[in-house]
Amino acid sequence: MARKIKQEKEMSFLDHVEVLRWHLVRSSGAIFTFAIVAFVMKDFIFNTILFAPKEASFITYRFFCEVSKLFGTEGLCITEIPFTFQSLAMAEQFSVHIWTSITVGFIIAFPFVIWEFWKFISPGLYEKERKGAFIFIIISSLLFFIGVLFGYYLVTPLSVNFLGNYSVSDIVERNITLGSYISLVRSSSLASGLIFELPIVMYFLTKMGLITPEFLKKYRKHALVVVLILAAIITPPDIISQVIVGIPIMILYEVSIFISKMVIKNELKKEQQNA
Repeated sequence: MARKIKQEKEMSFLDHVEVLRWHLVRSSGAIFTFAIVAFVMKDFIFNTILFAPKEASFITYRFFCEVSKLFGTEGLCITEIPFTFQSLAMAEQFSVHIWTSITVGFIIAFPFVIWEFWKFISPGLYEKERKGAFIFIIISSLLFFIGVLFGYYLVTPLSVNFLGNYSVSDIVERNITLGSYISLVRSSSLASGLIFELPIVMYFLTKMGLITPEFLKKYRKHALVVVLILAAIITPPDIISQVIVGIPIMILYEVSIFISKMVIKNELKKEQQNA
């Protein structure tokens, strides 16, 4: 093991690029494999999953309706989302099918992609940190999948309901292109999944010495502004939706501060032990 680590430390830049290339090849192979499966399961992916937030019977709408009834009102209940889909370009449906399959492939293959990423960076870590590979993959994947579900079950319905019902005039028909709808669902879910990786990103940035807990605390107010901007990008332009999305992101930011503290604390312990 020690010999292997020593060899990896003595690798040239081009050797590292070659190793990275094979990690990317294997990751792409996993994504492509699951993308093929998703491509074949077209009816389930589109009719059961992607088009579900278009229906008033979607679980999120029913949940908000039940919550509003608890307060003696039905203000959050909806009966329909009045728009229809249309395809205007010759290759639009095929293109949407391809890109959706790739996105689904990436989401399903995410644990394997993270594993490949870990194998690439692990030679630069301590032995004890390399043994934490399983925990790292579990936590990273869990955060990502929670983020995707958050985007699908909360961000997407809020966006679809708001934008689908918004109208500047009664004479304008709500005929939404298939590409724009699917793009909204994909981007909301995927963006939320990646945003939920914030604690992991902060962990590695702290390990690299690029940030500290003090830095994160100092710029907490600035982070709040950035969070609101991110929430505005992935949600419809109303305050309630932005707050709903912004709250978990700020919680993740506070978790990141705690993680950064733990990393610094462990680094100081190691320095004292080696002194």
